[in-house]
Amino acid sequence: MHDILTRRDLLTGAAAVGVAAIGGTTWGRAADDGPAAARDTFRPSWDFSNGDLKVSDNKRFLVHSDGAPFFYLSDTNWQFFHRARREDAERLLEKRRQQGFTVICGAVTGALDTDIHFNKPLRVPNVYGKLPFIDQDVTRPAITQGSDPNNDAQYDYWDHVDYLVGLAESKGIYVGLIPAWYGHYRTGLVNESNARSYGRFLGKRYGARPNVIWVLGGDTNVDRPLNSLRGLAASIKRQVQGAVDITADLFREMAAGIKEGEARPHPMTFHPRGGTSSSSWFQNDAWLDFNMIQSGHGIDVSNYTMVSADYNRTPVKPTMDGENSYEDYAVDHRPEKGWFNDYDTRQAAYWGLFAGGHGHTYGCRGVWQMYEPGRAPYNPLRFYWYDAMDMPGAWQMLHVRNLMLSRPMLSRIPDQSMLQDAFSGADHIRATRGDDYAFIYAATGKPFTVHLGKITGSTVVGWWFDPRNGSATPVGEFPNIGAQQFRPPGEPQRGNDWVLVLDDKAKGFAAPGAPL
Repeated sequence: MHDILTRRDLLTGAAAVGVAAIGGTTWGRAADDGPAAARDTFRPSWDFSNGDLKVSDNKRFLVHSDGAPFFYLSDTNWQFFHRARREDAERLLEKRRQQGFTVICGAVTGALDTDIHFNKPLRVPNVYGKLPFIDQDVTRPAITQGSDPNNDAQYDYWDHVDYLVGLAESKGIYVGLIPAWYGHYRTGLVNESNARSYGRFLGKRYGARPNVIWVLGGDTNVDRPLNSLRGLAASIKRQVQGAVDITADLFREMAAGIKEGEARPHPMTFHPRGGTSSSSWFQNDAWLDFNMIQSGHGIDVSNYTMVSADYNRTPVKPTMDGENSYEDYAVDHRPEKGWFNDYDTRQAAYWGLFAGGHGHTYGCRGVWQMYEPGRAPYNPLRFYWYDAMDMPGAWQMLHVRNLMLSRPMLSRIPDQSMLQDAFSGADHIRATRGDDYAFIYAATGKPFTVHLGKITGSTVVGWWFDPRNGSATPVGEFPNIGAQQFRPPGEPQRGNDWVLVLDDKAKGFAAPGAPL
């Protein structure tokens, strides 16, 4: 039995460091809870008025149709569409709006119905007792006349999904729509013969929305003849009934169906299993607009290696870490080994972004499964979702967003040549730069030496950006030539991470984290 802590526990003591200074935001808040300094008038998290999303001309980022950059900052909620009541969704999405998230990603069918808790794929009703399909047949969506939420006979499964997508739109949040989950493919319920029809249904129903990003897969790998046994073994471990091959053509059919049905273009990607990338199967497929990796859940996982590998592939496509160490996830599923915390989420974010990622995904185990009284936890948990959504790491993603948008984003590239020694393991340092600025992440605050002269200008201005609270402290000015050692504040240790920001003085940039 694990202790259930409260929101008061989360926001007291050391945990409060993560939410103490919310300066530099470009939108306000209207809720009654959370740090008082951040309450203000409502603004959506992101402005959709710049047009539909597309891949940038340099193939490294997502931008709007007018060329304005889009920063993909996603919250993970695999069970959102299946377990969130209307009032739950309002509470969660409002919190994520306040925290600066621009995407919420979840399986439109839910995910846990195929796993050990239920092992009833597509037969577990949503929070209102409704199923998505008739007889588990994805070509037969369970749709009723009308959509009145106060009329049980009218308000069907898909009416509720409609409401959640629309609510996210009202908050300025994109939805990463995952059509199905691993077990739905492994059991053969979604297959090559019906994926196109199901995709066409989703495309017609949601393809006119301005806030949709298609995420195929869902903790899923494509089988090859030599690893089908591995997939079978995974199914046995998860106690998924039945086991059929999951083919690349299944997802090609699904993508084609979505494209046939949608009324406007939306970006499309693929969420794979841990330790893999969508590039393993779909790098050359035109429908895959950007790659997504799942670096996995571990201590000091070098997600930058996987991001770098994708970054260097051809044809060139944007890439990002779509799943990493969840906040409040028991290490190796064993609470006695400890729990991943806000530092682990920051480390994954800055390592992945500075390696060339166009965006990042945060996750918290209690939130993604909408854990609450009366629901059995999937693996060890300590917090109910409505308390866990206030964890420090979630608030610190706001500082990630503010930093990345405080300098010109579309010229940014990874550049390890700036570092005399990037170190290894937990101490690893990662550098990225634009034409006239550089960001360097020191994961443990170990002193490091920078080769200057990589950005424009005769003089550089230095700042220490604190990823815990979003504050920026001037370091000084330096000639933009030669080698310069920098010593982050505090003693080198796990959790003492800092970002060094170097600017071309002539550009007159404001402090890092302030609006550009």
